[in-house]
Amino acid sequence: MLPSNDQFQELLLNYSQETNPQGRKKLEDIIWENYGTENTVLALDMFGFSLLTRKYGIVHYLSMIRRMQLTVEPIINGHGGRVIKFEADNCFALLPNPLSAARAAITIQHALAASNLLTADELDIQVSIGIDYGKMLIVNDEDIFGDAVNRACKLGEDIGTAGEILITKEAMNLIPEEGAIQGKPIEVSIGGLSTPAFSIIYRTNAEEEQQ
Repeated sequence: MLPSNDQFQELLLNYSQETNPQGRKKLEDIIWENYGTENTVLALDMFGFSLLTRKYGIVHYLSMIRRMQLTVEPIINGHGGRVIKFEADNCFALLPNPLSAARAAITIQHALAASNLLTADELDIQVSIGIDYGKMLIVNDEDIFGDAVNRACKLGEDIGTAGEILITKEAMNLIPEEGAIQGKPIEVSIGGLSTPAFSIIYRTNAEEEQQ
């Protein structure tokens, strides 16, 4: 069992109060030893919060968030992952590897598109998804921190458009060719730095029906 969130917060406080660089390094090593891992993170963001809330009210949008949650979590679980948290209209999840994350993301987009066919247009759910792989801190299976998390968030929340799945080049390179995941190379700015990434190419439900 991982150490508790209280222990994590205490270590952070001790770090901030430590004046000796060697003492800080020791505390940092303890934090990474107890909470650190390398993992694949998926960050999902819903589109249209401000516009839809202004037009239809917060209850309308909260109902859409709930539908998103009920759709997304079983798919994440089905691909061997777990949801770390739902936060407002976002989802943060960990998956075993970039291939499973990419497949989960495609399945989510298909599932939401199918769900939208059964609802009024003003209840349609549109999401963008960001994926990255790297070192991160997992605290009590309730929160995650790290560069990979930040990059996935930027891709999913700030850069991606509705229906888009963006993945960093580092994560894309870990997907084996037999995984059959294709992506269009793009260059994005994350934290003011030019970052190579890919926009994953997938068939929409309508395109698959035409096959």
